[in-house]
Amino acid sequence: MTSQPGTSGRTDTIDVLVVDDDFMVAKVHRAFVERVEPFRVVGAAGTGEEAVTAVDTLRPDLVLLDLHLPDVFGLDVIPRLRTAGHDCDVMVVSAAREAETVRGAVRHGVVDYLLKPFESEELRTRLERYADRRGRLLGTVVRGQADVDRVLAGAAGPGSAAPALPKGMSVETAELVERALRAADGTLSATECAALTGVSRVSARRYLEHFHTVGRAEVSLRYGVAGRPERRYRFREAPTAQWRGGAERAR
Repeated sequence: MTSQPGTSGRTDTIDVLVVDDDFMVAKVHRAFVERVEPFRVVGAAGTGEEAVTAVDTLRPDLVLLDLHLPDVFGLDVIPRLRTAGHDCDVMVVSAAREAETVRGAVRHGVVDYLLKPFESEELRTRLERYADRRGRLLGTVVRGQADVDRVLAGAAGPGSAAPALPKGMSVETAELVERALRAADGTLSATECAALTGVSRVSARRYLEHFHTVGRAEVSLRYGVAGRPERRYRFREAPTAQWRGGAERAR
């Protein structure tokens, strides 16, 4: 187990513990997390026992939890944390695709479930969504049912079907990318989307991955002669709704 006790003193930092039995995978995930503000990795663990000990010592806000650990099944770590009085959130990061495993994760109250392998932007989108939900939960004042619903579902009110955009995304760009995706004849790559919209390929990929995360786009892989497969996106029809901006809404 490795750790780095926090020294910044920032009260808005979200401390993360990375749990994975593969040292190199844990290192990659750590790097992914540390690119996203305000997250900070405070430690890593390679077994369930190490994870419980690390939470005792480091008191993280969020645990990125792999399920295939050498000593215990990852989901069995969660009740041990709760019994010990820890209220840290848990995000599953695993290759486990079994429906019963996903249902079990939901029953244990995980905040998200991300399938391996994934790229940094996929994790970024989910971390930013988690930070937004966490901020609403910590800062909310419950005056009535609408306030409760807003915390649980992130809804601004009845009839708002679109999710809030993560920090750093603008409503205008989201709508631009969505129009290109809707108009595509079949599927669209991030490179093609960038050419159609005038945004950078990195930005196009980030918005497309966000649409995939919230269920507004399907992803397929196109394999070439060499190199990694190309991710292709297809718009998924849903009830029409305007996007709600995050912290960096374009003005």
